[in-house]
Amino acid sequence: MRVPPRQPVRPKPAARPGRDLALGVAPLAAVSTATCWVLGLPTSHLLDSVVLYALFAGLVLLNFPGLSRGPGIGPANRVTLLRATLVVPVAALVLHPDVLDERAAWWIITLSAAALLLDGVDGRVARRTGSASAFGTRFDMELDAALLLSLSVLVWQSGRVGPWVLAIGGIRYAFVLAASVWPVVGGQLPRSGRRKAVCVVQGVALLVALGPTVPAEVAVRAAALALALLVWSFAVDVGWLVSSAPRGRAGAG
Repeated sequence: MRVPPRQPVRPKPAARPGRDLALGVAPLAAVSTATCWVLGLPTSHLLDSVVLYALFAGLVLLNFPGLSRGPGIGPANRVTLLRATLVVPVAALVLHPDVLDERAAWWIITLSAAALLLDGVDGRVARRTGSASAFGTRFDMELDAALLLSLSVLVWQSGRVGPWVLAIGGIRYAFVLAASVWPVVGGQLPRSGRRKAVCVVQGVALLVALGPTVPAEVAVRAAALALALLVWSFAVDVGWLVSSAPRGRAGAG
């Protein structure tokens, strides 16, 4: 009996994030349009949001792993992308500091709180679908950093907290910059629940500081406590990286 030749297994097509990123324009436009309507902003805010989203999409395309397989960017990353359609309109409000009244503060808090709540969803989806990846982790982390930076600027622009609050959003980028001078701090860190919890605390503290009904003194204390906690967390990570680096590299610059 002749055995039929085995059919070659065709590799799955490479994942292409372009379609998912394009579909993300619809919820982004909806949130930005609602922001214009609620806050009485000109349609230039919609354009600002689209431009920021285009820059964001470009970074995703540049960093998306070419060897990834599956449909689009994957289920967990789609949740993160949905979060981005909430974060980008908030970030675009940095360009309109003149509208930071009580109504704007509540709107920013609403969008940011929704983005923070969804932050725990993408991780669960990744675990349940087996779609966790280094790219997804980085995607999620960078979006968190962008949200914290935007909120830090908005809190400062509101006049409720001094310019030192910008350190909450800026310290992550200072850490990345330091890695170019001191490579040891650019090493791979282990997973940490502490790091994720501190990130959530930063977001909550900035929303509290932005709250119109929160006394200015409480806003300052909340932001100061959050910054102190963030500095401590980064110090722990730097200490771990230095102690774990091979001898001779820890002091290299």
